[in-house]
Amino acid sequence: MINLKANPFFLDDEGVKWVQDTLAGMTTEEKVGQLFCPMGYASDKESLNHMLNELHIGAMMYRPGPKEDIRNTHKAIQDAAKIPLLLAANTEGGGDGLCVEGTSFGRPMAVAATGDAENAYRMGYVACKEGASVGLNWSFAPIIDIDYNFHNPITNLRTFGSDPEMVKKCGSAYLRGADEAGVAVSIKHFPGDGCDERDQHLVTSINDKSAEEWDKTYGYVYKSLIDQGAKTVMVGHIAQPAKVAAINPNATAREKLLPASLNKYLLTDVLRGELGFNGLITTDASVMIGFMSAMPRVEAVPYAIMAGNDMFLFNKSIDEDYQLMLAGVNTGKLTMERLNEAVTRILATKASLKLHIKQKEGTLVPEAAESDAIVGCKQHKDWAKEVADKAITLVKDTQHLLPISPAKYKRVYLNVITKNPEGITPLVEKWKAIFEKEGFEVAVRDRSVSIEPMNFAGIGMTPEKGALLGEMYRPTAAFAADKDLYVYIVNVENASNNTVARINWNVMFGLGDDAPWFVEENVPCLMISTANPYHLYDAPMVKTFINSYNDNPVFNEALMDKLMGRSEFKGVAPSDPFCGNDNLRLTAEF
Repeated sequence: MINLKANPFFLDDEGVKWVQDTLAGMTTEEKVGQLFCPMGYASDKESLNHMLNELHIGAMMYRPGPKEDIRNTHKAIQDAAKIPLLLAANTEGGGDGLCVEGTSFGRPMAVAATGDAENAYRMGYVACKEGASVGLNWSFAPIIDIDYNFHNPITNLRTFGSDPEMVKKCGSAYLRGADEAGVAVSIKHFPGDGCDERDQHLVTSINDKSAEEWDKTYGYVYKSLIDQGAKTVMVGHIAQPAKVAAINPNATAREKLLPASLNKYLLTDVLRGELGFNGLITTDASVMIGFMSAMPRVEAVPYAIMAGNDMFLFNKSIDEDYQLMLAGVNTGKLTMERLNEAVTRILATKASLKLHIKQKEGTLVPEAAESDAIVGCKQHKDWAKEVADKAITLVKDTQHLLPISPAKYKRVYLNVITKNPEGITPLVEKWKAIFEKEGFEVAVRDRSVSIEPMNFAGIGMTPEKGALLGEMYRPTAAFAADKDLYVYIVNVENASNNTVARINWNVMFGLGDDAPWFVEENVPCLMISTANPYHLYDAPMVKTFINSYNDNPVFNEALMDKLMGRSEFKGVAPSDPFCGNDNLRLTAEF
């Protein structure tokens, strides 16, 4: 029996009755539909009618869009739905996770760098308040992964750092803000990302902590937020072999390496049993390879629910998955008892948000005037500016370069590094303008130009390549003569479906001005990472290094104030920018 009056539902008698009566009045087809949360790709009436009235889906998620479009789509969905939907978004870092006009707090790591969990509360409140003003009721946040492996290409800035206590404090504060905004959270990605250097979008990744270590770190954080009242947990395609082995010493290799999203030991024994979670469990996106490669989809779709999930996130084909789930019920792969349990928790989550009451009142999606007044409002923007001011972190300045000014370093050579070598992009132009506004003369490195071996024989030589070749082989004294300051802006962002998030230098034989070969010459060098906080690993020779955690205008303005000496650096790194490397740390001493 599911206790609907207990944490995290806390339903009154009316709420319990609505859940029970609604479940009793549903067909099997309607119950199966409630299990699905597909990605929203369309807002036309025909597509929504199919989702709502033919597949009976229980939730939906849209990517960020204009607030008016999102609000209108959400309203069309809720107006047409027999049972109100959970409407979700990845509001991990602010209201811009749903509305393009929304307030951005940067990334969770920037919030943690302020050293004040109150900023995580503000981030959660703003993200969910702005989202709720256009119909959001389910936030796929906060991320409570712990960033233990600096090689991981997707966690880093999306986490609150590598200290479980800070992760707990910030995750708890975000949850408090979401609760005040009337939005359910989904703490993720159970059993915890950040140990493996691989991305679960591409492979079933591994949380390799021992059972005892997991209990003291990830388990501690999850238990804290569960006790606080987190309504839902998102389960990743991440294995935790040690916990499986602790539960069943005779577990097979396959059982140990099954992702949590398909692992009954982790879902039922650990999450439900050890951690005492009574709320809704959802898979992470079922189109990720970490899920897809674990077992045939015809088995995985019903088994995901049978193993202990209550909701199934995203689809390759929603129609196919619906039929696979229904077939699973009809063949007994998914029992009616387990189906009813899952749907009960889905309905109870909706009742805990008062969606059944709001449906009667016609208030599931607020009027446009409310979103106009809330999304991107001055108070929220002011809070975001405060985070930017307090987050930006000076990692080292052993050459005593800062502050800079045109009087000291008039001629700046600017090199904007992204994932792949590119030419003069809008990002490059933006940063050129930022420095020029301060009075610097800025020359820009064109990273789309490269030298191949054949060019040395004159084959394929162009004026641009000739100029680069001249820079590569001119005397170092000549290089120093026309450069006062070399500035690197490194914007290698973490994102899904990547194997690495590292600097790729565009050099030939280790030569060329793309990499900081000149740091011991008479050319000061400054490197600013606007994304991945671990780039010192690839540029240990750089003597002045700053993590700004974000490339939005608010952070860039705060960064320039600090570079120019108009503001002090206040951020404290929530993870180790020296990557746990003692030799790398020594570079901060010379």
